[in-house]
Amino acid sequence: MDVKKVWMEEGCIACGACEGICSKVFRVEDIAYVNEGVDYSEYSEEIEEAAASCPVEVIKYSE
Repeated sequence: MDVKKVWMEEGCIACGACEGICSKVFRVEDIAYVNEGVDYSEYSEEIEEAAASCPVEVIKYSE
């Protein structure tokens, strides 16, 4: 599967798990952000892992 779109819903606790898994796609400041201008399909596995690892389940993606 190739990820085409990634976004964060409200409720991020800035734990840093997503950035630790895939810093090319995610960055954490006061909350986590999705970096724009990235070819998400190159990081599909990492994005899926980050979403599964998110303790508050706010990372969403679509194919």
